[in-house]
Amino acid sequence: MKLKWMAALALVGTMAAAPVAAAEEPADDFKGVTYEYGEIDQEMVASSKLFRFDSGLSFEYPDAVRGVYVTGHSAGGERFGRLVNLIEKSDLNAMVIDIKDDFGYLTYEPTEDSPLHEMGIGQPYIKDPRAMLVELEEKQIYPIARVVVFKDTILAEKRPDLSYTTGGQVWKNGRKEAFVSPFMKEVWDYNVEIAIEAAKLGFKEIQFDYVRFPEGFETRADSLQYTFGDYEDSELDPIQRRVQAVTDFVAYAREQLKPYDVEVSVDIFGYSATLPEAPGIGQNFSKISENVDVISSMIYPSHWTSYFGISKPDLEPYRLVAEYAKVENEKLAALETPPVSRPWLQDFTASWLGSGNYKRYGKAEVEAQIKALNDAGIDEFLLWNAGNTYTEGVDYTP
Repeated sequence: MKLKWMAALALVGTMAAAPVAAAEEPADDFKGVTYEYGEIDQEMVASSKLFRFDSGLSFEYPDAVRGVYVTGHSAGGERFGRLVNLIEKSDLNAMVIDIKDDFGYLTYEPTEDSPLHEMGIGQPYIKDPRAMLVELEEKQIYPIARVVVFKDTILAEKRPDLSYTTGGQVWKNGRKEAFVSPFMKEVWDYNVEIAIEAAKLGFKEIQFDYVRFPEGFETRADSLQYTFGDYEDSELDPIQRRVQAVTDFVAYAREQLKPYDVEVSVDIFGYSATLPEAPGIGQNFSKISENVDVISSMIYPSHWTSYFGISKPDLEPYRLVAEYAKVENEKLAALETPPVSRPWLQDFTASWLGSGNYKRYGKAEVEAQIKALNDAGIDEFLLWNAGNTYTEGVDYTP
């Protein structure tokens, strides 16, 4: 085993595609030794601190990331050109593109030599993700791969043992969505493998979303059937056991991605920053923040109810975001190495709130949210619109 390990390290520089050679000289005993590519233990090489993967694409981190969300359908369709044009003629500079979507599908079809091919979850939304990334490189639009983790109806239905069941059936929430369990390390590896391929394609950041248990899980934890995996013998109380599993996944994923030269970010409920931890879903804002490069709280004004003394938050976008920013800044200031704050902002109209509880969001409302962040010393942000139709004419750097 030692021979195989050392030989693999000595040959990192000779491997095809993209790995960059380690700077250290191989031991004398291995000088001149050659191996075929297939003889090298790739997993062993990738786990070495000397291994670095170069996708062949080069992106500069912007002065501050100002991005928009892009679905797989938009990235692979006519809307992509319009979104690129929006970015080029404004101060936006980044795209968050679905790679594994809210259902559990990949938004492209992996090649037959990809380890993801056998998963059978590829969809032909993005015909050529590499070509898409080459175009983004040419225009220096910073690419972020969104990977939805524990909300995964496809995997849950294929593997109920990784999910939650009731009456012998996979449990689904009111929106008919199924989740897989953060307690299961097999689920961790499944998603990390997807993230690694996104990094190899050329994405410069992996953004993990739905890094949590289902909403309201505390009311179902004792009635659903599921296994605890490595957490079976944990002496933590139920809340802390969930927090530990979610935090451990984030730390594990970041460690596994280190050789691929990508930033790691996590989307998190905004209210998580206002609590010691969100009891049902397992999100602890501070613990997750300690294990990522970027934290992206979802702070859409429409998603709060009577918070911060604001009775109708959707009507007061500046005030809501400003009050949230005070709480987040305090939480991050207490950390030894805080991540970059890059919140999700609202660029949609929440008409479902009913008359008198919402307002139509446009240029003024988007700019108000950005200004609130800016006034709090937060320069980065992402805009969410599920249909990827973003407000024109916004000043993104107030």
